Order: sequence, then C-alpha cells, then structure tokens
Amino acid sequence: MSLKRLPNILIACVLALSLFVSGCNATMTSAPPTADQSNSGGQIVAEEPVSGGEFNKFFPKSQGDYKVNFRQEKSGFAQAKVSEGGEEVALLSINDTANNPTAASKFQNSNKSIAGYPAVTQGSNTTALLVANRYQVKVTSKSLSDSEREQWLTQFNLTGLARVK
Repeated sequence: MSLKRLPNILIACVLALSLFVSGCNATMTSAPPTADQSNSGGQIVAEEPVSGGEFNKFFPKSQGDYKVNFRQEKSGFAQAKVSEGGEEVALLSINDTANNPTAASKFQNSNKSIAGYPAVTQGSNTTALLVANRYQVKVTSKSLSDSEREQWLTQFNLTGLARVK
C-alpha cells in the first residue's frame, strides 16, 4: 500500500464508521396526539382550530362613542379594532390555541382572574385571559389602563365562547 492512498483510506474508514454509529441509534416514533390525548401541559389538543369568523359573535358590541370594527379573520383567530371619534383605542382578539397549546401555558401559574378565568398582563399594553383552557382573549391598548382593558375583557361573551368546541 502506498502512502499517497493512506489519507483516502482513512477518510473512507471514518465515513463508514460514522454511518455505522449513526445507524445504530434507536429512534422511536409515535403518532401525533389526537383530540382525546393530552399534551404535556395537560390541555386537550384539538384536531382543527375554530374558524375565525365563528368568534365574531363573542366580541363586545359597539356602544356609545366606541365603535368595534372587525379587522382580521383566519383559522383560529379573529381581531377587531375599537375606535372612539375615529381614533383607534384598542385591539381586541380571540385566538384558538388548538395548534399552539404552549401559548396557553402562560396562564397556568396566573394568580389573577377576570370573570373567573385565569388572566395575565403582557408587557404594559396587553391584558389576556384564557377561556376553557383553549381560547386566549386579549385587549391591547397604549391608551387604556389595566382596569379599562380588564373591563373590555368582561364585555366579551366569555360564557358563550367557553361552549365552543
């Protein structure tokens, strides 16, 4: 054997050995969770998120100087803008956490509740609550106080939303 071929032989041996070692690793696969199985957070994972248009009926209605206009609907999400005198005051949203159950995990250690549902404050502009361990309801506003955002949250039809499957 010539010394010129030694690097090529060593490279071939290293590659063969790495393929052999990686092939020996056992991999276990499991079926994705179904609607009846729980994830690690203990929450039920739905097969399909609710259509965004289904959420519209649970939003607060326009009242007095405040006008509620729907901005966006997509699978598992709906958003509305609240305006007063033509100026945007807040964004309201409902998000189905069916495809992202970890989004609901921030409510697990909440020591705050609004209308009987666990609630959290996110940053200085957003207050959110979790309905039926699945639907995240949010109010985001730079001009409203915490208590005003909480008041808007109580105006959602939370009981009706809790019944949505």
